[in-house]
Amino acid sequence: MANLNKVMLIGNLTRDPELKYTPKGTAVCEAGLAINRSFMPTEGGERREETTFVDVTFWGRTAEVVHQYCKKGRPLFVEGRLQLDTWEDKQSGQKRSRLRVVGEGFQFLGGRSSDSEGAPASQPHSSEGAPRAARPAPSTHQEPPPVDDDDVPF
Repeated sequence: MANLNKVMLIGNLTRDPELKYTPKGTAVCEAGLAINRSFMPTEGGERREETTFVDVTFWGRTAEVVHQYCKKGRPLFVEGRLQLDTWEDKQSGQKRSRLRVVGEGFQFLGGRSSDSEGAPASQPHSSEGAPRAARPAPSTHQEPPPVDDDDVPF
């Protein structure tokens, strides 16, 4: 049976992206995305809205570009994959887990803002950092190198 792990999200950044580097020099950018959903309850009633908050991690040149041009509140289209992180809580000894999105590409949405430092208004970017066609070609994405727990700066 075939497997697929692909996520496409459009939302607004909940905070300024945070850039760090592993001891080996690989850029890692953490960002938060708020995705709004408007719906009618099945029982009837008034239209309701809900917001889902998603943590997104970008690697390499993509991480540096996101950090440089994106600020809190900016709308962003993110393509990526789901990743489940598991660890043992040092204080309680309990196993913990968190589902996140590993961003493999993104696209700026909306117009230029005054703090965008000359960023393209809606230029698509791939994980290699170079612009790509509006319709993605078959993926030639290279996976980020495996990261040891000792290499992660947070």
